[in-house]
Amino acid sequence: MIYLDNSATTEPYEEVVESYVKVAKSYFGNPSSLHGIGGRAEQLLTQSRAQVAKLLHTKPQEIIFTSGGSEGNNLAIKGAALQYQGRGKHIITSAIEHPSVSEACKQLEQLGFEVTYLPVDKNGLISVDGLIDEIRNDTILVSIIHVNNEIGTIQPIEEIGRVLKRYPKILFHVDHVQGLGKVPTNFEEAHIDMCTISGHKFNGLKGTGILYSRQGVQLSPLIAGGGQELGVRSGTENVAGIVSMTKALRMTLEDETFKIRHISELKRAIIDGLLQIESVSIHTPHQYSAPHIINFSISGLKPEVFVHLLEEEGIIVSTTSACSSKKNLPSKTLQAIGIPIKQANSSIRISLSASNKVEEVPILLKAIQQAITKLESVMR
Repeated sequence: MIYLDNSATTEPYEEVVESYVKVAKSYFGNPSSLHGIGGRAEQLLTQSRAQVAKLLHTKPQEIIFTSGGSEGNNLAIKGAALQYQGRGKHIITSAIEHPSVSEACKQLEQLGFEVTYLPVDKNGLISVDGLIDEIRNDTILVSIIHVNNEIGTIQPIEEIGRVLKRYPKILFHVDHVQGLGKVPTNFEEAHIDMCTISGHKFNGLKGTGILYSRQGVQLSPLIAGGGQELGVRSGTENVAGIVSMTKALRMTLEDETFKIRHISELKRAIIDGLLQIESVSIHTPHQYSAPHIINFSISGLKPEVFVHLLEEEGIIVSTTSACSSKKNLPSKTLQAIGIPIKQANSSIRISLSASNKVEEVPILLKAIQQAITKLESVMR
């Protein structure tokens, strides 16, 4: 099998699964319990928080463990909005955010908040000057995705952070789910106040995640209870998941530069091959894009049929982001960058990981050409 849907989820490292099983069996105590079994679980939790903080160049007290990207985004956006609504009720985000951001913003609009959705250009980039123009006295939060999950556009996070540093009452949240391990970012240097990470996007297990929340930032808890996770996210911690995610994070960041170079070479080779196919239109921008995502359309073909034809050859790709694939709606990201609806409805996404190999590229390109030829012959 050639697996090319890594933006939806990655295959967990074998060591990560082994770590999960070991902790789940041997350290099953509740870390809030006072007895020794609970104490050993708490010790593992503390060690994991410290290791994650070291890997991300943050402080342990700035790490909140969550169930993944969607919860992290909701906690950051709603938690900050509700906590600081006394300062104002204006939020700025982009038109091409992940649904866990855009839908959270829509819910806040129902509570009386105002949200500005910044447009993007043909490459999927927001205008920093346009962002500045939208800042108001009552703006309390800016939330921008780092790497778009559909076309791979990298937003100028560092530049945005420098701008927002001039506005101390505005918090800056970044959805870094697709960026970790692909587009390195130093949270402090980018002046990020909150940053979301999801474990299953970097070879960890589903149901694990991290929200970085800069020391001094206060969040209104979305889950009330026993006050776990620094009082922000109540509920008994998933110690086995957290320990295994920490291992996945360490393994992902090892030799990060080499892995990024490898993925970038694969991406270039695939795009070069796609450019030779007349009916293919590539939507991922040549510049400003992450090394692992390629989005393209095939004129006149149904993407679902195309995906299944590739699957018959043992090749796994997707039609759009996993969160939207079953809704059968045109991609809002592709529409936002000016792609006609007919093309947007026929888009395919290839997403790579460091485990993909150079020798898989010609196999993929041959299968794509054969699938197109087969479907075109049926349509005649």
